[in-house]
Amino acid sequence: MKQEKKIISEELKSKYHKTEEVTNFKDMLYRSASIYKTRTAFKLKDKDNKIYNLSYEQFKDDVVSLGTYLISKGFLNKKIAVIGKNSYNWAVSYLAASIVGIVVPIDKELHSDDVINFMNVSEAVCIIGDNKNLNQIIEKKEKLSKSDICFISFENDNNFLDFSKIKNLGTELFKNGDTSFEKITINPDEMRILLFTSGTTGNAKGVCLSQRNICSNILSTYGIVKVKRSDLFFSILPLHHTYECTLGFLLPIYSGASIAYCDGLRYISQNMQEYHPSVILCVPLLLENVYKKIVKSLNTSLPEKYRDKENKNPFSSLPFFMKPIVKNKIKNTLGGRLRVFIVGAAATNPLIVDDFEKLGLLTLQGYGLTECSPLVAGNNDFYHKSDSAGLPIPNVDYKIDNPNDEGIGEIIVKGPNVMLGYYNNEEETKRVLVNGWFHTGDLGKIDEKGYLYITGRCKSVIVTKNGKNIYPEEVEYYLNDSPLISESLVLGIHKENDDETYINAQIFPNMEAIIEYFKGSVPTKEEIKKIISDVVSSVNSKLPNYKHIKGFVIRDKEFDKTTTQKIKRYGDNINNKS
Repeated sequence: MKQEKKIISEELKSKYHKTEEVTNFKDMLYRSASIYKTRTAFKLKDKDNKIYNLSYEQFKDDVVSLGTYLISKGFLNKKIAVIGKNSYNWAVSYLAASIVGIVVPIDKELHSDDVINFMNVSEAVCIIGDNKNLNQIIEKKEKLSKSDICFISFENDNNFLDFSKIKNLGTELFKNGDTSFEKITINPDEMRILLFTSGTTGNAKGVCLSQRNICSNILSTYGIVKVKRSDLFFSILPLHHTYECTLGFLLPIYSGASIAYCDGLRYISQNMQEYHPSVILCVPLLLENVYKKIVKSLNTSLPEKYRDKENKNPFSSLPFFMKPIVKNKIKNTLGGRLRVFIVGAAATNPLIVDDFEKLGLLTLQGYGLTECSPLVAGNNDFYHKSDSAGLPIPNVDYKIDNPNDEGIGEIIVKGPNVMLGYYNNEEETKRVLVNGWFHTGDLGKIDEKGYLYITGRCKSVIVTKNGKNIYPEEVEYYLNDSPLISESLVLGIHKENDDETYINAQIFPNMEAIIEYFKGSVPTKEEIKKIISDVVSSVNSKLPNYKHIKGFVIRDKEFDKTTTQKIKRYGDNINNKS
């Protein structure tokens, strides 16, 4: 078995795509502007909603202009926060801030108290972003520890410095001989990116990343997933998150590809027809929604004899002559050029991955963490397995620490992508970084060929009285497999005067599917409870006794989620039930 494992990893190493070494963002930006000069870096919309192209050369000039202005304000080597929806201005700000000083990307969905806390903790001297976010901070400016913070707004607003105007000021400074930006020398191994890992002040940790960390991840990813110059990345996920920032922004910029921004979740279909993307980074929830729409469309548009009676994907049972026509039709609904989905943040249903492959769409799952810049493992151009998180990316090693009898243990990672440490938190840094290995807090196993499987979180494991370990994600997978359930959260609960742990599920039903099940009539609460109870019984029949769901509650609203659409396993989600 060990021999087989060695062979597949060695085979992968011999297949890597060639990469050109870069260790910092400034060199990467100048290299791309030189090689790809007039090629399209971004497809953007003007005030009249018309699409126009912006070149690599113009992008570099804009970063230099903003950077020159920031240096003139005395922000060299200072912390600069960036907040707001995905936009070209966000991209320019991120690169300028990380070359001039230390960039602090902040989640635009956070409560203003948390944003202020992160600004105070990081000692940011400047924040660049959307009006909405800046106004929320200004309303509570007495909570800011620095009174002279510079506010720069992406939109024209008299309360703040105007982004376009200060960029023009930077251009003038540069034209008049200010070469301070060009003279910057970056140490690729010092902290240049400071990210806060969680949405709430109480349990947030500041992750310190160097530019070598992220550049190594860009090169490793390019080594196993070829990005073509003709590719267009459709940016949907929030850019403050390392997953989208590294793979959906910096990777295409390194590769000479183009980027277009989604106008909002409700405009995804429309935008895909406008931009014709070839690569989409997404989370499983988004992939599942696209898949459900395709299946529904097939089961309504195909002649009746080819439709699936259970509303499942009918594609496999179609006659051979129809398959190319259907494939082409589906591809056209996705913009006509789509070739790959890159999926992260949570496990994806392998059946969906397999079905997309039959439709000619590659779906590559990966595994990563903010602390690893982010990618650790991934399915790739050469090897992919629909039920796994893939193989180690180039120059990164992983192994299982203290595996149990089933080979499950904590995933630990080593490589140039692993963070420098947690910001001002030596104790926590020492706890997770041991002898060069980063302890992820995630549980997994590695098969005989080296494929990684994520089985759960160390912290979310439910341990029963007799020492049995239950991974909530496994039980949730079975629940979510039912079309009658939209989302679920499995928890271990204790009853009074009883030290046993019982499995309890919170369930948010899929009302559309339930109404369809009841042939269009709206069911009563009792009927909903009965039908969900049947689903729970069916799930229990597939699980050993100790994993059985002993009780459930039905929610009347969706779970609170992180920006990557993971259900939060704390706070309101535990308390909010119908």
